[in-house]
Amino acid sequence: MVEIPNSLQSLFSAPIEEQDGTYSIEVPSSEINKNAVSAGETYRIALLESSTSTEGSRQPESPQSSSPETESREPSEPPVDEGEVREVTIETVGDQGDGIAKVERGYVVIIPGAQPGDEPTVEIEQVQENVAFARIVDNDPRSL
Repeated sequence: MVEIPNSLQSLFSAPIEEQDGTYSIEVPSSEINKNAVSAGETYRIALLESSTSTEGSRQPESPQSSSPETESREPSEPPVDEGEVREVTIETVGDQGDGIAKVERGYVVIIPGAQPGDEPTVEIEQVQENVAFARIVDNDPRSL
């Protein structure tokens, strides 16, 4: 599994906005409310490329990627549960070589052994506030 450093304060997805030649990223109010970040402070950030190709558009989610249980959650709760099985699309790999997929609201799921473009069926093993860890239960037939 990927080791997340204790210094990681926040993990979320947000579009980059341009206004008058400057660029900004909107920080969700939930990150302020959880004291993950404070207004007026300076932070170091990392950016991961999104698989969304056109500005402002979202890729449609597969019917198996959401359930009535995940749709009825409060927005501040993780959109996955431990033991949940779902299909994901691996968008990129992390520093440790593990696959990274995003599900509802840009929530990150880390999957060891997965590569960009894979579409495995995974089981969620550990859920944290901003990230979940999963294992592959059925490989993408295209990657065999």
